[in-house]
Amino acid sequence: QGVSSAASDVYKRQVTLTGIGFVMTAFVEFISGGSLALTLIFTALFSLILGMGLPTTANYIVVSSLMAPVLVELAAQNGLVVPLIAVHMFVFYFGIMADITPPVGLASYAAAAIAGGNPLKTGAVASFYSLRTAVLPFLFIFNTELLLIGIDGWLDLILQIVVATVAV
Repeated sequence: QGVSSAASDVYKRQVTLTGIGFVMTAFVEFISGGSLALTLIFTALFSLILGMGLPTTANYIVVSSLMAPVLVELAAQNGLVVPLIAVHMFVFYFGIMADITPPVGLASYAAAAIAGGNPLKTGAVASFYSLRTAVLPFLFIFNTELLLIGIDGWLDLILQIVVATVAV
């Protein structure tokens, strides 16, 4: 834990000193044209790219320090208050999806090695199967009750569980 924390501190200092966080925010804001939907799509793509080839802990450090501030800032500019946990779940989800997405797809390559299959084909099939779940992080942003934020009582909780189960 101490090594991970020290690495995290070093990484955060590098992000701050180089100004890459501001550059990423400005770039996503520029290419999205202020549209929240496009901002979410580009943030998802950048999280996929940034997460390639990284283990889970490093992946979270990278995408949360670079891409989470982008979403928070641009959502606020569009008048949308998004809970920070929803933003972190959004970027982390797409960062982790990089583990199955070719060309790097470490998890897909490991599965192909165990099964004796073609790594690129395994990665492509895994990415295809996970496309249906790519909607879930977008729902985290627009329906925070899925993250149990804003649940008022047991009835709301049961309703969310039933609706999420039926949707799956």
